[in-house]
Amino acid sequence: MSKKQSHYIQLDLIILLVIFISVSILAIYNAQQLGQYGTENYALKQFIYYIIGIVLAIALQFIDLDQLYKSSLYLYIVGVIGVVVLYFSPTSIARPVNNAKSWFNADFMPLTIQPSEFTKITFIIFLAAMVVKHKNKYENPLARYDLLLILKIVAITLIPVAFIINQPDLGTTLVFFFIAGIVILLSEIDWKILTSLILGGAAFSVISVLLVVNFPELSTKVLGIKPYQIDRVMTWFDPTEQVADDRFQIDRSLLTVGSGQLTGKGMGSAEVALPEAHTDFIFSIIGESFGFVGTAVVVFALFLLLYRLVTLGMKSYEFSPFSSYICFGFMALVLLHTFQNIGMTIGIMPITGIPLLFISYGGSTTLSTMIGFGIIYRIAVEESRQQDFLFN
Repeated sequence: MSKKQSHYIQLDLIILLVIFISVSILAIYNAQQLGQYGTENYALKQFIYYIIGIVLAIALQFIDLDQLYKSSLYLYIVGVIGVVVLYFSPTSIARPVNNAKSWFNADFMPLTIQPSEFTKITFIIFLAAMVVKHKNKYENPLARYDLLLILKIVAITLIPVAFIINQPDLGTTLVFFFIAGIVILLSEIDWKILTSLILGGAAFSVISVLLVVNFPELSTKVLGIKPYQIDRVMTWFDPTEQVADDRFQIDRSLLTVGSGQLTGKGMGSAEVALPEAHTDFIFSIIGESFGFVGTAVVVFALFLLLYRLVTLGMKSYEFSPFSSYICFGFMALVLLHTFQNIGMTIGIMPITGIPLLFISYGGSTTLSTMIGFGIIYRIAVEESRQQDFLFN
């Protein structure tokens, strides 16, 4: 193998992806044993989604990062158009599922498409490009330039969020805000402005939770959240005070995770019925099937991916700030999905529809995640080339 070819072999990323694919398919297969999915073979579908995703990731290796940078605005526009079209689409092609109009799911469509999943990736790309362009244009570190950058970030975040939150999809909305917040933190903004933002955000979060807990009816008007979302927050805040129906999912999830004990029950032995076991609560199935050991492996693998994204972002900043911000944006995406999804399955976070990336079943989620992974892989290849060039 030539040195040029070796740059394309990012062994750590390949191994992590193989682990994720293996765990995902095995866990989804086990979830199907519960008998609540009929004849649908979700494990096979997930395998097909991953094959398509790998093809997309390989195709991205032929795209130059400069081309991605130049086309970032157009990609962002396409992503926004997706959620806008969904918002105005009739129910004949966008039927609500669990009271949420988040998918294109007409009968004639071979694949259910969730536009917001792809919008996350195009948002990260454009956000990274916008920050770099702003810093190139305003090189002097003045407070008014920092405020302008923050306003730009808030503006491009609110555009897709305005449509996504009305689906309603509060979980995905929070993902967009979290990505934007992480990028703001890493944009070398004046510490006084940054401190004010952090304190303001913390105060808003505390006030919002207190409002939901103490004045639930008022919070629906002030915050615009739905009654079922309030029930989820109340169940998380004090599960002992909630009725059995509100505690059902978390109780079943805890029972499922705990039943696996240390090493799990093994393949094909799922016993605890759990709604959305193959999607939102896939981590619970991993706990039942592979026990504490299995869940620890998944958490450790996700941690290694996050660590790789952070180190890659730091290293790539030297030759491409655009690539660096993409790494940190994707890191924020994976971090929030991981913390929120695993947290809700073990009762430390309120229940949302946020899947566990790389593991949960889902066509749009898997494909969009693989697109993001493909871009990260391309950045890793370029970083490897740059290091080889510097030391030779």
